[in-house]
Amino acid sequence: MTAQSLGRTANDRIEKLIVDRWSPRAFDGSAIPQEDLEAILEAASWAPSAYNVQPWTFLYAVKGDANWDLFLSQLIDFNKGWAQSASALVFVVSDSQMRSEKGNSDNYSHSFDAGAAWALAALQALKLGYHTHGMTGLKFGEAEAALGVPADHRLEAAFVIGKIGDKSTLPEFLQDREAPSGRKPLSQVARAGKFA
Repeated sequence: MTAQSLGRTANDRIEKLIVDRWSPRAFDGSAIPQEDLEAILEAASWAPSAYNVQPWTFLYAVKGDANWDLFLSQLIDFNKGWAQSASALVFVVSDSQMRSEKGNSDNYSHSFDAGAAWALAALQALKLGYHTHGMTGLKFGEAEAALGVPADHRLEAAFVIGKIGDKSTLPEFLQDREAPSGRKPLSQVARAGKFA
């Protein structure tokens, strides 16, 4: 059976919070209480990871704080244009090393694990009445230095958190896109057996 939510059709056994999550660009610029931000980031930290090494670090700034302009300047101009109205901006960094008393070794799944953490942050934000928008439109190569990311870590992506704002604040070409998007049918993304 299928159910509708926000104009999306999904199997009715899918958790509604998952189907209701989408990535707006229009935010209202309101402040986010520190306890809400911490709950969102703590939820992210509950993600599974290989050997439970939890390779993620979340670097964040909230609108108007001492780091806001620096963080915003690490986005490409297109993303900076709309992200400036969000309440918080978070950069996701992953540690490429498995660190132990016996020494370090490559952590093959550090990016995968950091992605799982970001997904939980997005769901927790929605649960608290916020929306998120993830992006890789960053100034890669410059942002790592500006944010002090160590050489054995990887800047994965960034995301904003905020309350949905009026889409009329966006450029006209983005206003039409300011709605939940659909998903490919399961038959296109999952298959039994080999890839081909």
